[in-house]
Amino acid sequence: MRVITENEFRNRSTVVLAAVEAGETYRITRNGTEVAELRPLAHRQRMTAEELVAQHQRLRRVDACEMAREADDFFGCDNGHRPGRTGG
Repeated sequence: MRVITENEFRNRSTVVLAAVEAGETYRITRNGTEVAELRPLAHRQRMTAEELVAQHQRLRRVDACEMAREADDFFGCDNGHRPGRTGG
């Protein structure tokens, strides 16, 4: 980890950001006090289409009518006019 002043960061930001992209971490100081840390973001691993399909297939199936009944019970409002549903 490198420590640099805010002036150095301002004057060399392109170089510093390139180093951060390459994995380096910087601490930035103002008047001799560390005020910030600049480090690479943790990147999420990309999934293949096959992995996404497999993950989707493992999801619990949802019954739309049961979910609507649970919502009505919870919120206490059933006007009977929900699309695809006959009253009652």
